Amino acid sequence: MTIPAPVSYIIDPSREDAEGVPSLRSAATAMKDVRILLVEDDRENCLMLKEVLGRWGYQVTEVFSGEEAVERSRREPFDVVLADIRMGRVGGLDVLRAFRESSPRTQVIMMTGFGSVDTAVDATRAGAFDYISKPFKLDEIRLTLRRAIDELQAADAPAAAAQAPENGVSLIGHSRAMADIYKTIARVAVGKSTVLIRGESGTGKELVARSIHSHSDRAAKAFLAINCAAVPESLLESELFGYSKGAHSTATSDKPGLFELASGGTLLLDEVGDMSLTLQAKLLRVLEDSETRRLGDTRTVRTDVRLIASTNQDLARLIREDKFRSDLFYRLNVVSITLPPLRERTEDIPALVDHFIRKYNAVAKKNVADAASEVLDRFQSYAWPGNVRELENTIERAVILNSKSRIMLEDLPEPVRQVQAGPSLSLEEMERRHIVQVLQETKGNVKAAAAVLGIDRKTLYRKTAEYGIDIVRE
Repeated sequence: MTIPAPVSYIIDPSREDAEGVPSLRSAATAMKDVRILLVEDDRENCLMLKEVLGRWGYQVTEVFSGEEAVERSRREPFDVVLADIRMGRVGGLDVLRAFRESSPRTQVIMMTGFGSVDTAVDATRAGAFDYISKPFKLDEIRLTLRRAIDELQAADAPAAAAQAPENGVSLIGHSRAMADIYKTIARVAVGKSTVLIRGESGTGKELVARSIHSHSDRAAKAFLAINCAAVPESLLESELFGYSKGAHSTATSDKPGLFELASGGTLLLDEVGDMSLTLQAKLLRVLEDSETRRLGDTRTVRTDVRLIASTNQDLARLIREDKFRSDLFYRLNVVSITLPPLRERTEDIPALVDHFIRKYNAVAKKNVADAASEVLDRFQSYAWPGNVRELENTIERAVILNSKSRIMLEDLPEPVRQVQAGPSLSLEEMERRHIVQVLQETKGNVKAAAAVLGIDRKTLYRKTAEYGIDIVRE
């Protein structure tokens, strides 16, 4: 399946005021001394953007190749560079490196229609001030430029850093929502701040956590994860903090906890909203003191762990219900990343389908080329209650059972094949009907139904309660 190239940015200066963008003329005097180099091999788009920047009062020089931009870096001073990442033989990252060498003060902002974590991290680690994905809005360009100019007044741009390591973490999508997430990952990966990742089941929270780890300076150390909802409280405490010999009847030897085993690396607490209040208090102490103590031991051990937490629950509601500590929430929520459900980024579905077809072709030793257009249309209309995980399960099933070179409608599970999206049918109703149908097909087997939907059993029970669905086991 061929994925169409991302739509390039189209700028219509005549619509700025109608869309709520502040007047361009008001900034002209303040911006007249700021010199911008615009690097874009699409001449039409380059000249459109130059016109807008000029109306904002900037002094703009445009070039149509990375080679010319590199040459300009050696002989002309610029305050800001706006450079497309993908051009010809010399791309935006080459332009970035040239300016880092010749003019460290210059703020370089990258532009691309091909968003990915690696692209964002490469740009950020190589010293880019920021990263803008096409198609972008005028107010986004304006705000990014103003931040870059403000920072120029405070300090010189940072020196070039090492390139991001190869990591194999598969975050897929070119939508604006995913591009924003890539930028956040790139910025937060270089530090040690605690991160809270939120999103529905199946949206890829663990993938984001792994991506943060693999792009950090902790990548060579351990990445450990535990699902707090799947482990009983007594066992979870032992897993997190470890125990000493004799701490309880089955403690026949010392056991280090995950905080010790992840030393120097990253620990993911998945579904942290399901942790008991008692354990929440102990976790808070570890975060505050940077030390842990095994059960049955009086000695403390210093910890050097980057903690990431994730949840599909509304922690604010849990705090109001006295089921989650507000002080722990604020310790965890230093940096927050919210993953959108798949139904809110359907433009990413073709890329995800391609990725999963390639993945399961290799697993099943098949040669499925792509999905039929009517299949993609059906995917765009479907609510995906299990999100990306459910889409992956659907493609895995289709590839394994497929005897043709293309995925057709008959290769899809019945709920996906029969769904008919229409203006009178809400996403919630589509999800409710889908859950009912899957439960009927699995004869009320909750474990099997959850696997088909791509969610865990606890989430399925919660959804059936929300929708008033009775589980009848045959």
